[in-house]
Amino acid sequence: MMYLANLLPFLNNKDVRKKWVIKQLKDIPENQSILDAGAGECQYKKYCPHLIYTSQDFGQYNGKGDEIGLQTKNWDNSKLDIVSDITKIPTSNNSFDNVMCIEVLEHIPYPEKAISEFSRITKKGGNLILTAPFCSQTHFAPYHFCTGFNIYWFQEVLDKNNFQIISYKINGNYFDYVNQELLRLPFIIKRYSFLGIFGFLLYLIILPLIFILHIISLISNGSEKQLCFGYHILAKKKI
Repeated sequence: MMYLANLLPFLNNKDVRKKWVIKQLKDIPENQSILDAGAGECQYKKYCPHLIYTSQDFGQYNGKGDEIGLQTKNWDNSKLDIVSDITKIPTSNNSFDNVMCIEVLEHIPYPEKAISEFSRITKKGGNLILTAPFCSQTHFAPYHFCTGFNIYWFQEVLDKNNFQIISYKINGNYFDYVNQELLRLPFIIKRYSFLGIFGFLLYLIILPLIFILHIISLISNGSEKQLCFGYHILAKKKI
């Protein structure tokens, strides 16, 4: 699926998310502090040379997990500055000008507690850069606790924890998501069915359908509110 997604870039939602995050980081004034909460392999550190960057993660995922669902195979925790529970970060109140948390909330058993902790450690008027899936398959198991979050969750929980949403972006729509899963289907058949390699013959049907759905995606109206890849949120701690 990964190779086909590279050939069909409109399905690669990771690139859309990455570009959005990089833009938010570039908009932060020089020498402000930022905590990358749930940083993992610190993929966004290289985009923060103008900032005082600190990474945090619980540091227990090793790439293999319990070998169920989607895993990365390899994972490097050696670059982390802080190893801790994300709901109990060992730093004082109002420590950071900015906090970012990218595709982490679904891996936290009680994600609202993480938002509460972000509120504690973010300075008044500081930014929270946040992304999470609307819908996701099992990945990084056993550290995968919910499939995703709707905008209503963000609105409720962020406001409750003294954050105001400044803007948000919806990544993809219903038809994009269906296309993603159509591309993945032969791989899932190979992994979980006796049909094995013969599942790839489905591409004879799938690829034309994908291009049809892509055209529908381009002219769709509101399907992203039904189903999408996820939300990208820029919030500010209330003064």
